[in-house]
Amino acid sequence: MKEIILDTETTGLSVKDGHRIVEIGCIELDNLIPTGNKFHCYLNPERKVSEKAFAVHGYSDEFLSKQKKFGEIVDNFLDFIKEKKIIIHNAEFDLSHLNNELKILKKKEINNQVIDTLILARNKFPGSSISLDALCKRYRIDNSKRVKHTALVDCELLAKVYISLIDQKEPTLNFEDQIAQNNNRVENKIFYFKKVIKPTKDEFNNHQDYLKRILKKNFFN
Repeated sequence: MKEIILDTETTGLSVKDGHRIVEIGCIELDNLIPTGNKFHCYLNPERKVSEKAFAVHGYSDEFLSKQKKFGEIVDNFLDFIKEKKIIIHNAEFDLSHLNNELKILKKKEINNQVIDTLILARNKFPGSSISLDALCKRYRIDNSKRVKHTALVDCELLAKVYISLIDQKEPTLNFEDQIAQNNNRVENKIFYFKKVIKPTKDEFNNHQDYLKRILKKNFFN
């Protein structure tokens, strides 16, 4: 089953205030294993970034003005997520911005099945902090790369958090480690067997004489 871990960065909090998307990041999972397929782009929002948003992701107006507009990447993006379950932390925020961008282009809203890890975490840990950083700390996931909120880094962390939230062990594709473990098990295994000793000629003759005496005693007396 293929799923998409998705995250966006924006110029500000609300689409009602005219805020737009500046970055989209997606990572594809197949049965919870990253396939290596990613979708990532920076976007020209055609407006200024708010001070609060800049403090979060650090993308300047100058940098973003040189990027593609949403309309230039929308078809590739929709193809990437087509018919796949989408995993988002605080889905209401990301979907509102994505659907706003689609609405501007007069395209249909996203209708994929969506799992909101914020809701999963809220149900699992009521009353506790359920931010992505807090969940990384709870599950001992290294988030030291998250100096700023960037879409792909957040997707990588969310993939690990999602797997932990649904109580699944994170899969591994490290076949070399698996082979080494199997080899160690074989090397450490103790095999028990009986040693076969061939009798000498005298031992064989003595055994034959013994059998003859036993037979004579039991059947001829």
